[in-house]
Amino acid sequence: MIQINNVSKIYKGKKGTVTAVQDVSLTIEAGEIFGMIGYSGAGKSTLLRMLNGLESPTSGEVIINGQSISKCSSSQLRKARQKIGMIFQHFNLLWSRTVLENILFPLEIAKVSKKESIARAKELIKLVGLEGRENAYPSELSGGQKQRVGIARALANNPDVLLCDEATSALDPETTDSILALLTNINKQLGITIILITHEMHVIQKICQRVAVMENGNVVEEGHVVDVFTRPKQAITKKFVTQIKGNDEGELISHGDGKDNTYKLTFKNGQADQPHISEVVKHFDIEINILQGKIVQTAEGSYGTMKIQLVGDINNIKEAIAYLESKQVEVEVA
Repeated sequence: MIQINNVSKIYKGKKGTVTAVQDVSLTIEAGEIFGMIGYSGAGKSTLLRMLNGLESPTSGEVIINGQSISKCSSSQLRKARQKIGMIFQHFNLLWSRTVLENILFPLEIAKVSKKESIARAKELIKLVGLEGRENAYPSELSGGQKQRVGIARALANNPDVLLCDEATSALDPETTDSILALLTNINKQLGITIILITHEMHVIQKICQRVAVMENGNVVEEGHVVDVFTRPKQAITKKFVTQIKGNDEGELISHGDGKDNTYKLTFKNGQADQPHISEVVKHFDIEINILQGKIVQTAEGSYGTMKIQLVGDINNIKEAIAYLESKQVEVEVA
């Protein structure tokens, strides 16, 4: 488990002070994939770097598996970092070393025997799908292959935590999806806790179970991805969600006047795949005009939103709404 307790980071310069992170508290469970999203300058990279001691908090405390990273001595911190892997946006590979030698590098620093190191490196090469490329140099690899080397290197010392600093920002969409699929597989196969920062909601949607939204050094919203997607509270969160869902008003398909008896339905917890609308039409003497609908896939399953107009006797409409709510469908006046 990772606990971030009232952490702040203030930089002092000739022109005054800059608060990069302000009084942030988060709990990240062991084995989950946790996302931090925010635009440039939101403080997410600074917060991530405090998890492995690359930055020290001005106040507050970072605790990983019961150990206070922010209070470690230099020698304790070096040892703790062996269990905290990190991958970077621009790969940070050693260009004079082959794929195999790059992966061996952290094992050399940890003074692991050569025989054991080579066996571990070959195991990781297979895990990240780079078999046959062991002797290639970084200049001979694609962006996705370079990031796979970075992931393998970060996993060399069997870390408990993997930090991902904009790990897919330099990649094209197809390669991004393949790297996210690899990270998901690593999480499931190794049970490793993954914390990633990004400015792309697509990344959060694909891989994360929970997300924290950052703005101006603060966590302004936090929760399960499906809940944040369906009920964004802050303006910045709504802007990110629009990246995935699109602008509801712009996508509205008009049927009827769309003014009276118009409702927004939200389907979660597996309900998006159920035939609730057809069941309502069968059992209640009303008509349904579908104005808009969309299903979004996330790491925790699908959720759907739909705008409908209910036409018919008001009592029948009330019964239909009660039926939908009994099926765990959220209904609100649109």
